[in-house]
Amino acid sequence: MAMIDDLSFFQQVATRGSLTEVARHLGLSLPAVSKRLSQLEARLGVQLLQRTTRRLSLTPEGTLYLEGGRPILRQLEELESALNRRQPTLQGRLRINGTLGFGRQHLAPVVSSFARLHPELELSLELSSQPSSLLDDQFDMSVCMGEPPDSRLIAMRLLENPRILCASPQYLEAMPALSGVEDLVRHNCIVLRQFGSDYAIWRFSKDGQDYSHKVSGTLSSNDGEVALRLALDGHGLILRSRWNVQDHLESGRLRAVLSDYQAPRADIFVVYQHRRHTPQRISVFARYLAQELARRLPFAALT
Repeated sequence: MAMIDDLSFFQQVATRGSLTEVARHLGLSLPAVSKRLSQLEARLGVQLLQRTTRRLSLTPEGTLYLEGGRPILRQLEELESALNRRQPTLQGRLRINGTLGFGRQHLAPVVSSFARLHPELELSLELSSQPSSLLDDQFDMSVCMGEPPDSRLIAMRLLENPRILCASPQYLEAMPALSGVEDLVRHNCIVLRQFGSDYAIWRFSKDGQDYSHKVSGTLSSNDGEVALRLALDGHGLILRSRWNVQDHLESGRLRAVLSDYQAPRADIFVVYQHRRHTPQRISVFARYLAQELARRLPFAALT
């Protein structure tokens, strides 16, 4: 049992990268964490970490201990999950990652209602500008937009999410009409600068043909809600996810343009690691999330 505890402890140290953060997470003092690490290294007879004033780095032996310990801990979790499947209440810890805008507006309320249904479950929702990797064991599941890039993950599509080109009626009435992608050159395009990608290239397809256009404008932001506000204020065109602009399209505050052109989709997925026995807290939350998001966003529900 002590060896399993040591493995779990070292996973925390290695993934969090700071003894101070580990101490905060475990509710221990910094000297207690440092002492436990030293005792572990003494028991194994090897140095697991190189310590500097700024950061921790794994030694080759530490890397071996970390990578070798992960499947052992995962198998133990899967075994416990299989034994607990008949229990009516969910227990343990569920760590969820999501993107900032969608996470604040939709994930947080779903997590809140799920927590009310399962008071013995420890839930953690962490939001970031882009989804975090699940392969480093910092999260149990992630909600992301667009096809998950890693085939080692189980991906469950939750919602359809086309991107819509739109602007305020006031802006459109004052500017030249749009009949094709080439007309974007005459318009002020509000650019969203995220993820270091080719954010100024807007791509579309129509009748099997692909179109791309390098857009430009006087306003840009790295935050989707700021960019949306600029469009609502009449400053220009914006290319945004349907979940984010649907209410404004229905109210008339935004108007869709070039609707016969399709931008790349950004369907919403929940992803988690493939395991022989998926912990019940993961599978139950995934089903609940699909149900609640379909209720909150009925226009995007899967057909």
